[in-house]
Amino acid sequence: MYEFSVSSLPLQKKIKVCKTVEIRFKLVQNDKYEVAKYYYNFFQPEGKGYIQTENRDILIPNDTYELIDETFSLDYTSYCLDKQTIDISIRDNFNQECKLSFSFENNRDNPFPLLVKRPLS
Repeated sequence: MYEFSVSSLPLQKKIKVCKTVEIRFKLVQNDKYEVAKYYYNFFQPEGKGYIQTENRDILIPNDTYELIDETFSLDYTSYCLDKQTIDISIRDNFNQECKLSFSFENNRDNPFPLLVKRPLS
């Protein structure tokens, strides 16, 4: 059993409805242990949206998924005008856990990207 941590690249603070943000992760292990396995899950306590893997599989909140590579990406797509928070938990088969939390505010410049703003006449 070896300690581990998870790092991620910085993210934007605002997101528009129906827009996607890529969240990149890297598993940082203090040492390699051949039988160590890693798993992740997520929960969204605020807002609405969905998360997809690099293979475009849509993830289900609170389900557990096995982590295959030391680096991986998840794509979050916003579906609301409210603040959004995503909590991601990564644990190993020895029940050591690392938690990350991401928050986004809605970018209200044009919250509905398919609607075109027209000037008033």
